[in-house]
Amino acid sequence: MRVTNAPASRKRRKRMLKLAKGFRLRRSSHYRYASDAVDHGMQYAYRDRKAKKRTFRYLWQIRINAAARAAGLTYSRFMEGLKAAGCALDRKVLADIAATDSGAFAKLVEVAQGALKGKAGATTQAVAA
Repeated sequence: MRVTNAPASRKRRKRMLKLAKGFRLRRSSHYRYASDAVDHGMQYAYRDRKAKKRTFRYLWQIRINAAARAAGLTYSRFMEGLKAAGCALDRKVLADIAATDSGAFAKLVEVAQGALKGKAGATTQAVAA
């Protein structure tokens, strides 16, 4: 008697066709084409999960920079001041505050500027000594 492994093969093919749901034409109904399409789609998904993080960080930096420049400070100086002040807000939160609450962002700019002045004073004293 010939053994075909039919139940497992059918299950594997059904699983692949289920993953191809929403694809167009043969890619959703024929195993051979669905398999290629799903494999390719998974490669894109893996790659773009990483790219999404880069893209959002870039967007947040642009938003923070625009708000900081409107307040008379560059992005790099603003972030340096926040770090010197010990502010633990990440870029995602800072970008949201910059876009939605200009008053709170102005306070953050003041905190950053104050820390930069204190940092500059400490550097001047260290150089003089």
